Amino acid sequence: MKSTSRVQLPTSGGQGELAVTVVMWLVASLVAMILIGIVGDLVWHGIGGLRWSFLADSPARAGRSGGIAPILVSTLLILAIAMAVALPLGLAAAIGLSDFSRRGGAFASIVGRTLDVLAAVPSIVFGLFGNAVFCGWMGLGYSLLAGGLTLACMVLPILVRTIEASLRSVPDDYRVAAASLGISRTRATWSVLLPRASAGIVVGWVLGIGRVLAETAALLFTSGYVDRMPRGITDSGRSLSVHIYDLSMNIPGGTANAYTASLVLVGMLLLINGMTRVTVHVCLRGSGASE
Repeated sequence: MKSTSRVQLPTSGGQGELAVTVVMWLVASLVAMILIGIVGDLVWHGIGGLRWSFLADSPARAGRSGGIAPILVSTLLILAIAMAVALPLGLAAAIGLSDFSRRGGAFASIVGRTLDVLAAVPSIVFGLFGNAVFCGWMGLGYSLLAGGLTLACMVLPILVRTIEASLRSVPDDYRVAAASLGISRTRATWSVLLPRASAGIVVGWVLGIGRVLAETAALLFTSGYVDRMPRGITDSGRSLSVHIYDLSMNIPGGTANAYTASLVLVGMLLLINGMTRVTVHVCLRGSGASE
């Protein structure tokens, strides 16, 4: 007699995949609901005060009335200084660390751990550092330049680690192909690897912008607290996040303008995020890097 054995396939795999899918959708829905709730609350309380005069006028009565024109200018100057300093340094450091890490060097491991520690340092510590180094030792005083340099130090670890991970994710086939064609390592990095890693660069850029726009504690020790129109980057100025903090915590009757200013801050972040993604998409299509 021939004995036949039946092979029973496990049936729990489909149920497990379904459970994981459900959990993922629930988590994604929860995150979306939190974002919708935050934006909805800001729109509900702040949309009534959002008008052109609010964006074009100077603050009056300690911010209870008037606008945020000087605050916007100071915020944009701090953002420009921070990203103009942090992005080139972060890009160069990420390229070097990516090269060292692929060779298995201990130097890259030590620097990477140092960056991870710096990324976890509280912002108030960076504020004290910026006050001691940029405001005091370098003689910049309370200025937009000191605040921007301090925030550049804060966002540098985020930029470096994000860009480095993106560069390391590029397949080795591109490096081998460039070497076989006699292309130098520098040219291959700029012409081949960076276009392929542009998505990670954009992620680091957007994360850095979000960190700069949302920072409050470090700027209290470096850029200052005044709400007048800055005469230059060496002048003191108040960022939008500091202005929101002051209105909501220190100014009686300033809650309404704090909500409107918060709505403007979130709108700026969304606008910059969208413009950056569109620009990178256009550049990718133009260079043929997108697939």
